[in-house]
Amino acid sequence: MNAARFATALRSRERLVGYWSILDAPVATERIARLGYDYVCLDGQHGLIGYSGLLQSLTAIDAGGASVGLVRVEANDPVPIGRALDAGAAGVIVPLVDTPEQAADAVASCRYAPAGRRSYGPMRSALRIGPAPADAHEATVVLAMIETAAGLAAVKEICAVPGLDGVYIGPSDLRIALGGATSTDPAVDREFEAALRAVREAADEAGIAVGIHTPDGATAARRLAEGFTYASVSSDLTHLEQAARDHLGAARRPSAT
Repeated sequence: MNAARFATALRSRERLVGYWSILDAPVATERIARLGYDYVCLDGQHGLIGYSGLLQSLTAIDAGGASVGLVRVEANDPVPIGRALDAGAAGVIVPLVDTPEQAADAVASCRYAPAGRRSYGPMRSALRIGPAPADAHEATVVLAMIETAAGLAAVKEICAVPGLDGVYIGPSDLRIALGGATSTDPAVDREFEAALRAVREAADEAGIAVGIHTPDGATAARRLAEGFTYASVSSDLTHLEQAARDHLGAARRPSAT
């Protein structure tokens, strides 16, 4: 998988499965990137990754060879978006997009003039994607997060923004925005599932990709079967804790002999 192939697959609404990375641990990220996930997304918003870690982890993903590296940037701003792309990201996930105007800003931050406002300095991305603006536009994807009441209300207009390659549901924030007491509150399950359908239908109507974060592979498979075109699985930090807990439990379990 390379950036151009990934962009084509995502825009063609092929089914894609990704992994979520929170830890600044490039060696671990490289191992994950060898497994066959279509993408590994580095969380620059809530993750524990600084810029040097971002750069090293993108390099590690490329060394893994099977995945492309995406970055969820910290804000809908041309500076973090440009830095992620200059470091070699195949695309960005932009958080907290509430309006079509904000979605258009995100697209503009990923495109060089005259199509956008990305500053030219492709540093590492020139080696991975190429230095020509046209090549960068073709091989770089921009995804807007739908995770607020305002974003949900404007989802049809957001999905119709020219140049936007897809939307991505942030389920924790969206569930809270719908009145959930916690990010997993089952009391708003009905409203939450209705919101997912609304986002999926808006993306389908616009002909763009629609993705969601999921807690495990089984849930990712279910969401893809429902019509989502890409899904991210859990995170490295969560899996590290789960594996450590399971092994601790096994070690302390009374022996059968």
